[in-house]
Amino acid sequence: MTYMTTSPINTINAEQLANPVSATTAQLKRLSVDDQLALLWLAYTELGRSITPAAPGAARLQFAEGLLNQFRQMSRDEQLQAMRDLVNQVNTPISRAYGILSVNTKLAFWYTLAEMMEEGTVIPVPSGYTMSDGVLKAFDVLQRLEFGQQITVLRNAVVDMGVDPLA
Repeated sequence: MTYMTTSPINTINAEQLANPVSATTAQLKRLSVDDQLALLWLAYTELGRSITPAAPGAARLQFAEGLLNQFRQMSRDEQLQAMRDLVNQVNTPISRAYGILSVNTKLAFWYTLAEMMEEGTVIPVPSGYTMSDGVLKAFDVLQRLEFGQQITVLRNAVVDMGVDPLA
C-alpha cells in the first residue's frame, strides 16, 4: 500500500475553518468502510507517536485485552470483516464487546490494532487496496489540526463504532 502524507491540492473549505473538528469528522465518516479503516491506520501509524500518551495512558486497555486476543486468533479475512463490522455497526459478538468500551479504551483499542498492523499480526486493509483521494485529503486535513483536535476527531471516529448492547 502506498500513500502520500500531504495532498497535492491543499484545499480547506469554509466549514473546515469555522469548525474543523466537526468538518473533519464528517469528512471521515463519508468515506467508504475500507477508506475509514485505511485512514484510521494511517492516522495511528503516522500521528500515533503523539496519540500514544493520550489514548492508552487514559484508557483501561485491560478491558479490551480479550477482544484484542480474539483478533490475534482470527484469520486475516476474519480480522478485516470484524473491523468492517465495527465500522458498519453490525450486531456481532465482537461489535457488542467493543460497544461497551469507554471512548478512551476504544481509542486505545484502535491504537493497539494499528501496532498489530505494523507488526503484521492484523491486516489493515484488503489486499490490492489503494487509498482513495478522499483518504489522502482527510488525512491532510487531520494533520493540520492541533493535537487536541486530532484526538477529538479520532474519538468521534471510533466512539459510535460497534454496537452498544446496553442501548
